[in-house]
Amino acid sequence: MRERFGTSALARFAGSHEGRLLAVTLAVVAGLSVATTGFLTVQNLFDLLTSYAFLGILAAGLLVVLVAGGIDISFTATASVAQYLALSLANAYGLGWTTTFALAVAAGVACGLVNAWLVDTLRVSSIIVTIATLNIFYGLLVFVTGGQYIYALPDWFSAGIFWFETVDAEGVSYGLNLQILLLVAAFALTWLLLNRTTIGRQIYALGGNRDAARRLGFSTRRLTFFVYGYMGLMAGLASLAQAQLAQSVAPTVLVGRELDVLAAVVLGGASLTGGVGSVLGTVLGLVLLAAIQSGLVIVGVSSYWSQLCVGLVILLSVSSTALTLRRRAGRVSA
Repeated sequence: MRERFGTSALARFAGSHEGRLLAVTLAVVAGLSVATTGFLTVQNLFDLLTSYAFLGILAAGLLVVLVAGGIDISFTATASVAQYLALSLANAYGLGWTTTFALAVAAGVACGLVNAWLVDTLRVSSIIVTIATLNIFYGLLVFVTGGQYIYALPDWFSAGIFWFETVDAEGVSYGLNLQILLLVAAFALTWLLLNRTTIGRQIYALGGNRDAARRLGFSTRRLTFFVYGYMGLMAGLASLAQAQLAQSVAPTVLVGRELDVLAAVVLGGASLTGGVGSVLGTVLGLVLLAAIQSGLVIVGVSSYWSQLCVGLVILLSVSSTALTLRRRAGRVSA
């Protein structure tokens, strides 16, 4: 009985979007490992986790917004504002980890709540609202700061976090750094939110059918504020992960990376119409995107092809998800 249940569960996973995505990811990783010996190494895997942590943390926040039936394009500008504000004050007043993180998160949540208020009040498409706020947040930041970089960061922040350090035979050290810890925390928190809380079930219901969710007594306004505030929280965390990795604060660098984040989440199976998406799918989407982009560089393909691949990934993922939903609707109607 138990064996039959395990077999049926495995068969369901194999037929799911996540199962197919895992197969594609393994095939891409295997192909790149054959094409170059530098891809599937411990050093490269740690480097990928560290360098893609910024995108991954943002993807965790965007997943929640997409599941709720919205979309946010302004998160890179939000991260830029949170980053600059928190580390400017940390430099000026000698702040520590806790206060600096609290400031970055507070700034991110504040920007997210502005998006939520505009979406809920104006009743305008969220993509239009957040494209507008992307430019507003970014424009105000550049105007106030003059686009100046911050190179002198607090010593404790520059040193970062490096736990469980080990050194391999070649003298290369590995360990859990700030970026990896924040990435794992972001996905773990998002999984708990969507799968183990009442508000997570309400978010899925809101994205699946907003009118039905309202008739069931769910506060759509409260949920809207929550999901955009959560996106802002993740943008605040991602901003510090990126600043510590770059060892500087650059107000003009982060904006423009929105499509990479959207590609990872959509590739993971999240629907742009809401109600569909999983943390596992988003993780796999991020892994596949990282493998493709880094693999192209390692095998010597021009970086200009990277954007082409991102565009194709988004197009194919949206088409695949739409086709799957259409087939399910056809089976239900039949």
